[in-house]
Amino acid sequence: MGDLLVEMTDISKSFPGVHALDGARFELRPGEVHALVGENGAGKSTLMKVLSGIYHRDAGTIRVKGAEVEINTPRAAQDMGISIIHQELNLMGHLSVAQNIFIGREPRRKGVGFWLDEKALNRNATALFEELHIHLDPRARVSGLAVAQQQMVEIAKALSFKSDVLIMDEPTAALTDTEIDELFRIIRHLREGGAGVVHISHRLEELKQISDRVTVMRDGRYIDTVNTADVGIQEIISMMVGRTIFEEAPELPEVPSQEVVLEVRNLSRGRVIRDVSFKLHRGEILGVAGLVGAGRTEVMRAVFGADPRDSGEILVHGEPVAIKSPDDAVRNGIGYLSEDRKRYGLALPMDVEANVVMASLAKFTGKLGWIKFKGTHAKALEHVEGLAIKTPSVGQRTKNLSGGNQQKVVIAKWLTADTEILIFDEPTRGIDVGAKSEIYKLLNELAAQGRAIIMISSELPEILRMSHRILVMCEGRITGELTAAEATQERIMTFATQREAVAAA
Repeated sequence: MGDLLVEMTDISKSFPGVHALDGARFELRPGEVHALVGENGAGKSTLMKVLSGIYHRDAGTIRVKGAEVEINTPRAAQDMGISIIHQELNLMGHLSVAQNIFIGREPRRKGVGFWLDEKALNRNATALFEELHIHLDPRARVSGLAVAQQQMVEIAKALSFKSDVLIMDEPTAALTDTEIDELFRIIRHLREGGAGVVHISHRLEELKQISDRVTVMRDGRYIDTVNTADVGIQEIISMMVGRTIFEEAPELPEVPSQEVVLEVRNLSRGRVIRDVSFKLHRGEILGVAGLVGAGRTEVMRAVFGADPRDSGEILVHGEPVAIKSPDDAVRNGIGYLSEDRKRYGLALPMDVEANVVMASLAKFTGKLGWIKFKGTHAKALEHVEGLAIKTPSVGQRTKNLSGGNQQKVVIAKWLTADTEILIFDEPTRGIDVGAKSEIYKLLNELAAQGRAIIMISSELPEILRMSHRILVMCEGRITGELTAAEATQERIMTFATQREAVAAA
């Protein structure tokens, strides 16, 4: 017991209608990276929120460095040397990067205790970034950063506490391979210094790279703890889901026609989007690849009307359409699943049923303006069953669902709206291996039904597996286009680092 940083035994936690943890346990040694895995809703994040003082356990015991403790608040956890990087970003968008990192610990001007020293604050943040090899402006407003950059701010904030225990909940979900390599370098440095790192991730290939041991959870219960070197990924998956999942790539559905349903011509906005043109066919899955900051999301937000454009034309079925807002896009049959579901995809305080139908209420509204709740309830139940959304009822608040199940609710929203053109931005981000297979199958089924799909993904194996064609972007431009037969990871990365567009191979 004395050689453990953390020991959690018989931890239970319930929410209204949900028994999230049932006798769960976990331990962490000094100088180890301990992976915590399981499907969405397995209880991983809940268990770590108990350890970090966000939730108070209903039962069980927690020991830190051998001493039994009560962790009632996040501040109490930090005082014990425990920090957490959350799966969902937890930053204040109106504040600067440096202000977010040192909130509540800001340096004060000498002689004027109530006056913040902004110069010292920015110097401290710069020093931290240099130590971690992170390239960010400490004065930049967080709301203007991309998701991956915000994730790096979260990481820097947690590491600024110099904690003995660092919990990372899906820290690599929005990072590029280069950024992941840098993060793993930081983790190894922390391990060498004697810190214990809890690494929660759905990217199981990461386990072999970074973890020493793996603990598996399922349905809120502890399943087993194993040495990473002693087991294969398929064994871990089987423990996670209680069944064997074969990740063989299915054949792509044939493109039933060459009918162009969406065409974008010469789309531009400042230096972010530079003369982008492309076509999307009926029944096609068009992959969009590129490094963080390449402009992938910015292009699709402009197509959807969520961001303005300086110039360019959008055609649906060959006819020019005026899309100046998301309402315009939906009226023209375009749906958009954002990479940041918390900010742009869901109304988290509302229940599952309301979120599923919110983009298509007109379909469920009578002549006098009354909503036909029998219809909304039936439609929500249909998608909960069809997408295997884990929720006690369609009346459950969406904020109480796991990240992966929240993502499925967003997909259900656009399926309910019956949009013909679907833009999926990082559709499997934060989703476990079992749910990924379900999403892949769903995308193929939608394409086979004749819907046209644009899929942005930072995971090259996913792009290669799912796409009929692949557009590659760099610095706001389309720098390459590849068919499925032509595409390889190496060729995509070549285009992703090519500033000027070149002819497709």
